[in-house]
Amino acid sequence: MKSSGDSDATAMSIGALAARFGLATHVLRHWESMGLLHPVRDAGGRRRYGAGDLTRVATILILKEAGLGLGAIRSLSATVDRATRHEILRAEAEDLRSRIAAARASLELIEGGLHCEYEDITECPNYRLRIAEQIGSQVPCQGLTRREPATPRAR
Repeated sequence: MKSSGDSDATAMSIGALAARFGLATHVLRHWESMGLLHPVRDAGGRRRYGAGDLTRVATILILKEAGLGLGAIRSLSATVDRATRHEILRAEAEDLRSRIAAARASLELIEGGLHCEYEDITECPNYRLRIAEQIGSQVPCQGLTRREPATPRAR
């Protein structure tokens, strides 16, 4: 049973498909086990992939690159309902916003360390403030308040 758009002329083995996308064959088998791919089988039982499978693999890779997990990709591929698709994508967008915020905070901390004038990073005001935030307001933050030493130490 062939997918629409697949023909014997475009059918390829699992190894050929994997090589085309720079993937290991076990990745394609895993995606098949998750219901993301549905290759036809030849008379010998070997998987044969056609043009539709090329499109599905490219789609999976694009969505993974966008940050979606295989479960979300499976849910998206299983629905034709616009409202359901939007619900899935809204959740993914919110997750991505959270990851972006965390990455920005990480970058800010790293850049703060790069621009710190002190020999000891624990003396940097931004670092000390982050430590105080991490410890929390219920724990005394002795010596971890935002303060500027008289002069920065030499690098």
